[in-house]
Amino acid sequence: MQMMTRNVLLNMELEEDDDEDGDIGDVPDSRRPFLAPHSLRPSGLVLENLDQTIVCPSFGSLENQQDFRTPEFEEFNGKPDSLFFTDGQRRIDFVLVYEDETKKENNKKGTNEKQRRKRQAYESNLICHGLQLEATRSVSDDKLVFVKVHAPWEVLCTYAEIMHIKLPLKPNDLKIRSPFGTLNWFTKVLRVNESVIKPEQEFFTAPFEKSRMNDFYILDRDSFFNPATRSRIVYFILSRVKYQVMNNVSKFGINRLVSSGIYKAAFPLHDCQFNYESEDPSCPSERYLLYREWAHPRSIYKKQPLDLIRKYYGEKIGIYFAWLGYYTQMLLLAAVVGVACFLYGYLNQDNCTWSKEVCDPDIGGQILMCPQCDKLCPFWRLNITCESSKKLCIFDSFGTLVFAVFMGVWVTLFLEFWKRRQAELEYEWDTVELQHEEQPRPEYEAQCNHVVINEITQEEERIPFTTCGKCIRITLCASAVLFWILLIIASVIGIIVYRLSVFIVFSTTLPKNVNGTDPIQKYLTPQMATSITASIISFIIIMILNTIYEKVAIMITNFELPRTQTDYENSLTMKMFLFQFVNYYSSCFYIAFFKGKFVGYPGDPVYWLGKYRNEECDPGGCLLELTTQLTIIMGGKAIWNNIQEVLLPWVMNLIGRYKRVSGSEKITPRWEQDYHLQPMGRLGLFYEYLEMIIQFGFVTLFVASFPLAPLLALVNNILEIRVDAWKLTTQYRRMVPEKARDIGAWQPIMQGIAILAVVTNAMIIAFTSDMIPRLVYYWSFSIPPYGEHTYYTMDGYINNTLSVFNITDFKNADKENPYIGLGNYTLCRYRDFRNPPGHPQEYKHNIYYWHVIAAKLAFIIVMEHVIYSVKFFISYAIPDVSKTTKSKIKREKYLTQKLLHESHVKDLTKNMGLLIAEKMGEVVDNNVRPKLE
Repeated sequence: MQMMTRNVLLNMELEEDDDEDGDIGDVPDSRRPFLAPHSLRPSGLVLENLDQTIVCPSFGSLENQQDFRTPEFEEFNGKPDSLFFTDGQRRIDFVLVYEDETKKENNKKGTNEKQRRKRQAYESNLICHGLQLEATRSVSDDKLVFVKVHAPWEVLCTYAEIMHIKLPLKPNDLKIRSPFGTLNWFTKVLRVNESVIKPEQEFFTAPFEKSRMNDFYILDRDSFFNPATRSRIVYFILSRVKYQVMNNVSKFGINRLVSSGIYKAAFPLHDCQFNYESEDPSCPSERYLLYREWAHPRSIYKKQPLDLIRKYYGEKIGIYFAWLGYYTQMLLLAAVVGVACFLYGYLNQDNCTWSKEVCDPDIGGQILMCPQCDKLCPFWRLNITCESSKKLCIFDSFGTLVFAVFMGVWVTLFLEFWKRRQAELEYEWDTVELQHEEQPRPEYEAQCNHVVINEITQEEERIPFTTCGKCIRITLCASAVLFWILLIIASVIGIIVYRLSVFIVFSTTLPKNVNGTDPIQKYLTPQMATSITASIISFIIIMILNTIYEKVAIMITNFELPRTQTDYENSLTMKMFLFQFVNYYSSCFYIAFFKGKFVGYPGDPVYWLGKYRNEECDPGGCLLELTTQLTIIMGGKAIWNNIQEVLLPWVMNLIGRYKRVSGSEKITPRWEQDYHLQPMGRLGLFYEYLEMIIQFGFVTLFVASFPLAPLLALVNNILEIRVDAWKLTTQYRRMVPEKARDIGAWQPIMQGIAILAVVTNAMIIAFTSDMIPRLVYYWSFSIPPYGEHTYYTMDGYINNTLSVFNITDFKNADKENPYIGLGNYTLCRYRDFRNPPGHPQEYKHNIYYWHVIAAKLAFIIVMEHVIYSVKFFISYAIPDVSKTTKSKIKREKYLTQKLLHESHVKDLTKNMGLLIAEKMGEVVDNNVRPKLE
């Protein structure tokens, strides 16, 4: 069949261009396929039908402006809620916005003329490909022009087949049993009112085929393709239409035109205002329903209307909110157990024997502790840490151990049950057999300059770089990522140096003894003051590095040149998460596993950089400091993100409204109202996932030190769901709906965090808390042969765990003895398990130390093996897809195939019947004709 479609392309040879050099949307013409690549073409018949339905006459010379097919200009009809062209019949599926070049204030004639010709060529080609355009000037700014795009029925059908879109065959007759059963009366309060948001009708579906159009459930052509599907099809076309050929290189796609400023925006329309229903009775006002039943604060206790979210925004947005909602529900159980463990520690803090000894003036008040830095730090009494030891009793209790084991099981239950829920959504949202044959990204195609032979097809194909070039790119990208990770580690070292230097200042300025009257003396110890200020500075550095690295990670990923959008997002996901992991968690890992572990002893301290003495923990350990660090980072991050997500788009929209002149007295059309909203970037959802996964890491990796972390996460997520919903429905333009089966690369990342969390929590309990030393003392060293008590007790624990040092035994010959001249003291105590002075092995680790080390290692091995065994058993026992969902999928597949087969047989029988009747007619006619003659 002769090709009837002809593009209008703008030939601009050897002109200075703002988007050349292989930029986005640049592909050699010989390599650029016609809209849908070969892999997406269901058959040659589709393209033939496409050629039949999209007919464009010859344009002759392409240099003349009159050869372009331009959209018709129409005046605004005064209907602000209209979603149709001026004729009221053709629905607006997409809107393109540009600034009229003839009315620009800074009128650079050459540049503006080139931009105008590219835009006109692009719009002309859109018309050639079957789309219908209508242009309308802005009512508030005469320079702005809105081009409304409509896809006719034939275009929708053609591309629905090319894109393998699944559409309804017949209503679904499978009965869906309510998961709540007898609890329906109770859960009705939490569910969305079905009289307001009516449940979506279920259908059996199949990939659309024009040749079988009669088999599909088409009651009305206008409603067969819903607005989200129409927008997706139109965006597919907009992304692939050419607008310029330069040096045999085609430039194409709306994304490039927007990024180069030829168009100012491109977006699908919201169906109404968020706070008012549409005046058009045919409009379902889904945006208003979403705001009222989902984004409004009064709906904070209700379940999310996931089906309506998916219908309005697409499966990709829907699956994010489904995951976030399920994660929040599971956090409720973790928060309840965490609060119970916290209350257990709080109520039993008065029974904490070792804390009583610290606070006792006759015990802690008489124990003289060694200076924790050289020269400037004084000797100090143990009882000044009384209040911090009481707080430590709350978190360093038996309940913490129980909660750490529980969380190891909880995270497995969450991941396994989420897989089941995800499988249910795949069935309900019809993405079980999603045929997602992704096209190469325009940036990738633009660099395809090397020809290779495909090993499978044995045909020539083009790739952007050779194997050697690919290795060089990977090496450079990995080096860049490693450099930034080392930069974070350097910032952590800087914080450590800050801790060491500032601790000296606080030790000289804060009180040395407790008099019981000044509350500052009771709470603001040198250790606490250093910890709080260092945590705040660490949080500020984290947020600064985070902002910078976001841009760097995107640059690195762009240079890496992934082939498809999924590959791009997965690559960026791994880079961003690896960076964020080091950025957010490095200070916590330092406090938990390094601080106070390599300090030596007062006679032979360890120095950083030969100058700063290594940090020591409180006599009760570093657990309380780790808790403080987690509280500041988690709380600060949640507050900062929510303020940023709420205030930033709201302020930007507010500024935009004030800039518009005389907007209040004029009726503004729907497309102009949406244009003044904020654009949601392609990676907008990526940052939402990243924020939640970082929080998931805090909740699981360090939960042994902070049982209230799940509660903070629960409160944050309840607000996060509604803030994200409010942001999407009120402050942002409508996103182009996208299909998605699952949450992508975030699932294996969560599984990796879950495995690591078992190790970190076991090591926090073993090495950061004092639980193991206390248990060893209670069961072994409180009674003979090591102890003096006749029964198991915690009495004498503090005295047993503090070693003795003679201040004259300073061994570092390169440094002057820092303890001389600080007072008339001869002995002081320090936190360690070493032999006293005068012992045959003085200052060597004693027998208590080796018992504790053995107990810690045994505890880690036992805890890890027990939790991992339970995790693997749960993973094995809980299938990823429930038996009910499997049956539904098989049943639907069977009925769909049966329906299509019966329809095919019926058509075949009908055609054969007509053929037989025709043959019989010919036979009868041949028999009758001789008699008549």
